[in-house]
Amino acid sequence: MNAIDAWAQPANGRLREKMPEVVRLLEKSGTAELLDRAMSIDETVAHMDAAGVDKLMLAAWCRPEGWVFSNDEIAAYTRAYPQRFVGVATVDLSKPVAAVRELERAVLELGCKALRIVPWLWKLPPNHRLYYPLYVKCIELDIPFCTQVGHTGPLMPSETGRPVPYLDEVALDFPELRIVGGHIGHPWTDEMIGLAWKHDNVFIDTSAYLPRYYPPQLLQFMRSYGSHKVLFGSNFPQLPLTRCMQQLEELGLSAEVQARFLHENARRIFKL
Repeated sequence: MNAIDAWAQPANGRLREKMPEVVRLLEKSGTAELLDRAMSIDETVAHMDAAGVDKLMLAAWCRPEGWVFSNDEIAAYTRAYPQRFVGVATVDLSKPVAAVRELERAVLELGCKALRIVPWLWKLPPNHRLYYPLYVKCIELDIPFCTQVGHTGPLMPSETGRPVPYLDEVALDFPELRIVGGHIGHPWTDEMIGLAWKHDNVFIDTSAYLPRYYPPQLLQFMRSYGSHKVLFGSNFPQLPLTRCMQQLEELGLSAEVQARFLHENARRIFKL
């Protein structure tokens, strides 16, 4: 199906230690075994093959307490299988000058194709001043900014995930910045759809939700005037790729809409 997964992380067995907030989320999702078990690069590719996923956009993670997955760790995946993994960089938001330099290094030296910052990790919404130098650098490097929208599945406050006003203000201040809001935006899905319609460079990815649970209004948006605005994402390892891909068949998408959703939109937005 040539699927490109727009939101994934390594399953390296360190999540329980490094990301205690996500333990309950993986337990509720039925993937708790990956909290402690590392999946090798080769095993990850085998899992992708079994599911029919062509590429994983694999993200680094940093939090105030330190790095969870470094940009160099992500580069190990992309070097091993350059046709299967796409690097998504992150930075230490608390160090703005060093963050800009690290983003530039991750893109120019490591080959990353986007920046992702998860606001709930920092308890700072995306319109906070610490993000703004990074948005300028994203525009200079011609890469998208990816972020989380909607309520926070991990046990952290959800306020930073509100699309309006936070992401709306960013899109107004930086109309050249391509923005991908991951995790649909629930319970503010209508707000996120409104932003994607309002702003030419705002997009939605479906990560963290099995296709069976995509909101009806998002499916209507995908099937009509928003078919060029929505990207497939899993949030692997929270959701197994095989289950996501099997449930996609239940949606009854037309061939054209499915192609845009699964790979064409991602290729265009991330310039793959």
